[in-house]
Amino acid sequence: MGKTIEVVAAIIRKGDKVFATQRGYGEWKDWWEWPGGKMEPGETPQEALVREIREELDTEISVDKFLCTVEWDYPKFHLTMHCFMCSLLTGALHLNEHEAARWLSAGTLHSVQWLPADDGLLPLIERELQEKADSPA
Repeated sequence: MGKTIEVVAAIIRKGDKVFATQRGYGEWKDWWEWPGGKMEPGETPQEALVREIREELDTEISVDKFLCTVEWDYPKFHLTMHCFMCSLLTGALHLNEHEAARWLSAGTLHSVQWLPADDGLLPLIERELQEKADSPA
């Protein structure tokens, strides 16, 4: 097996929706993913996530809770992706690296073509959205 790439992903949540982004470049162009990116040496996953979201979306997030780690074998590398539920601390989002983005509800999560590793998270995220929706605010 080739190299392992360790990344972090933010499932940014607002009310009953989560923020999905569409890749604008590379071999997975036009596929959808959770925003985030590679960890740098010495960074905690949370620090990496705050930095990556600042770079990609020009916004500040709160990393609220660890959701899961996805292990996925792509043809050229192994991906270890640490996923966190996050929320916005500021209102604005700007797409610096993606070509499109959408706020998706539990009912529309499956309406876009997810990257294989990201797709595996959908049941967990549906559960998160469901739980919050059911509990009195």
